[in-house]
Order: sequence, then structure tokens, then C-alpha cells
Amino acid sequence: MAPVISLKEWMITILLLAIPLVNIIMLFVWAFGGGANPSKSNYAKAALIWAAIGIVLYIIFGVIIFGAMMSSMR
Repeated sequence: MAPVISLKEWMITILLLAIPLVNIIMLFVWAFGGGANPSKSNYAKAALIWAAIGIVLYIIFGVIIFGAMMSSMR
């Protein structure tokens, strides 16, 4: 059984995730580092999956919009 993550630790976690670039690094450390609490590790893996989904959707919509703009210029 893993220990329960305290409110203080969650507050620090959220603070770290609010800092650009640090958040990405910490998510990878918590997800794949091996020393994090299983709850925090699962949260980090889920956050990385959602980030990957968001990036893929952003690229798809960007290509669609760019294609529409280019076709309207002809």
C-alpha cells in the first residue's frame, strides 16, 4: 500500500505544474522516474496522454485550417 499523498504535497505538485517547462520535465520524472507515489505517477501519465492528444488535435486542426486558407487563395 502506498501512502496517501498529503494536501501539502498536492499543493506543491500543482505549483510545480503551473511553471512552464518545469511542468513537462516533472511530469516525465513522476511518470517514468520510478520513485514517485503510484497515484502521482498515474496522474502524470494521464496528463502526458492528454497533452499528446491535445498536440495531435492541434496539428490536425492547424493543417485543416492552413489547407482551407491555401485553397481559398487560389
